[in-house]
Amino acid sequence: MARKIRVLLVDDSALARLFLRSIFESDDAFEVMAEASNGTEAVAQVKRQRPDLISMDLEMPQMRGMAAIEEIMSFRPTPILVVSDYTNAQSAYAAVSQGAVDVVAKPGLSEGEIRAFLERARLVARIPVITHVRALRCPPLVRTAAVPALPRLLPNPERVQQRPIFAIASSTGGPQALAQILSQLPSDFDCAILIAQHVVPGFAAGMAKWLATVSNLPVKLAELGEPIIPGQVYLSPSEMHLNISRNRRVDLQEVRASDVYRPSCNRLLESVALVYGGLSVGIILTGMGSDGAKGMAFIKTAGGYTLAQDESSSVVYGMNRVAIESRQIDRVLPLDEMADAMVRLAKRIMQP
Repeated sequence: MARKIRVLLVDDSALARLFLRSIFESDDAFEVMAEASNGTEAVAQVKRQRPDLISMDLEMPQMRGMAAIEEIMSFRPTPILVVSDYTNAQSAYAAVSQGAVDVVAKPGLSEGEIRAFLERARLVARIPVITHVRALRCPPLVRTAAVPALPRLLPNPERVQQRPIFAIASSTGGPQALAQILSQLPSDFDCAILIAQHVVPGFAAGMAKWLATVSNLPVKLAELGEPIIPGQVYLSPSEMHLNISRNRRVDLQEVRASDVYRPSCNRLLESVALVYGGLSVGIILTGMGSDGAKGMAFIKTAGGYTLAQDESSSVVYGMNRVAIESRQIDRVLPLDEMADAMVRLAKRIMQP
């Protein structure tokens, strides 16, 4: 029998801890080995108990969750799942930059919410955080001659007159990766960036606000009908699929109950390929599942360019692995080289 996942519950509300304990103990895969009502207690419990997973609240007395996460990751890196509500979404994603693996909404009483919560907890507990802690700090980009040159693109009159557009697909580990890329792109990067990041309902607005604090470019939640402007970053709402209309404006489609991925990376990538053709650049980052691989193939077929994050820098080597193995990727790069490649690729596409 497989060893149970040992969980540390951290929340200042005894009622919340009781509810979360009942959820974890309803699944034979988990064992709640300790509880803490504030960050100070959480740090002490981690030192004594060595949990496999920490369920972390953020707003607590004495030591808040953010400080506790930073402290824990400095001496005993442990998979941390931030359990929050959408009103605190911006702080929840800021916690990701301190070392937390993922963010999840506090579950309700429905069977579906509880099942989704436990699935996310199982995934986070398996992630080897030691490998990825340094990547979360968003270190400054170091440009070196060792980065291989991009292949020469064929001249195209359309490319001379128009700017390329970048569409990014990401899931688990994506917020960290997006923060690193956007912090390394220069403020004069004059191309639009559209992002489909799998995110729990209600959290996309907070994530956009957090990304805006680390990005050199303006970041906003995409709004129906607005034009695509160079130099702007658009994040898909969590409750809608982000597409591009024929007249190059934001088109949002409601998520259906049957949709597995929310928002859909494939839908964004496919619509960008259909509208922008050879000006399209698709980027697929870390994430669980296979969403995005089909869309990257669309961009490749339309004459665009495709980039993928490599295995060593990925929190979860899933979505990008499927795309790479489908042979639809032009370049596979470590995360810290992605922004530089985007800058050089944009210049290359716009040159005669």
